[in-house]
Amino acid sequence: MASDEFPDSLADVLAGVQRLIRRRLRSSMADPRLRGAQIELLRLVVTRPGIRVSAAAKELYLAGNSVSTLVNQLTRAGYLRRETAPDDRRSGLLFPTPEARARLHDWDARRSALIHEQVARLAEADRAALAAALPALRRLGRQLHEEAEGT
Repeated sequence: MASDEFPDSLADVLAGVQRLIRRRLRSSMADPRLRGAQIELLRLVVTRPGIRVSAAAKELYLAGNSVSTLVNQLTRAGYLRRETAPDDRRSGLLFPTPEARARLHDWDARRSALIHEQVARLAEADRAALAAALPALRRLGRQLHEEAEGT
């Protein structure tokens, strides 16, 4: 592979793996089926209960109206609770419901089992290559995050 093709191939492979994991997990989950952005928002709210909608949009690199749409969908599904911020009545604070926590726990357990199963099926050399790539992939993720944050 030419060195100028590597970055695009890497991006395609990472996106493809993530998409396939989500597809496999969605097919075995109870309804309602959640999209990737919905899962990401739920994960964020579970780790940071009381986060403002605007902060969630910034953290997820999404437009505020996109996050508002996701919030409305997840509230109707019973996964989020939205409260008015006491210091700014125009601002909403997001809290996960017990159903959201249970759903994410189930998602994480299923994802872990799926990845363990698939990695175990790889040849030892492939497992070693993936393990060796993890530090570089983490650095790539930090670099992307830092540039997005302007730091």
